[in-house]
Amino acid sequence: MANSFYSKGKENLLGGNIDWDGANVALIFIDENDDVPDLANDRALADILVAARIAISPNFGSKTITNGVADAADVTVTGVTGDVFESLSIFMNSGTEATAWLICNIDTATGLPCTPNGGDITVVWDNGANRIFSL
Repeated sequence: MANSFYSKGKENLLGGNIDWDGANVALIFIDENDDVPDLANDRALADILVAARIAISPNFGSKTITNGVADAADVTVTGVTGDVFESLSIFMNSGTEATAWLICNIDTATGLPCTPNGGDITVVWDNGANRIFSL
């Protein structure tokens, strides 16, 4: 797989159900040995098996949209333990798993796969033209 949007994530972004700079947005580290993201069918956080959930970040800060490009401040997930994770998914953090809409999955990035050691993991977003993602 390669970095990509969930089909329903694209639908929710384009349909106005996800307001990138207005909504709470977070990420989840995913152990793909327990659950491989299904970009065509997974819709919400509830679709990711609990066994595959390694850690969830705090909500992103300083989210922006400029010329169709989404960006945010780098995010630190504290005290990460558990299995090796191969990807992370970004989602709208509604506070309810059934409506925490999945947006995109990133499995091709520096540091992936990652073996947690109980320390903090900082996700540093690309500073290039596409930042976190571009529509």
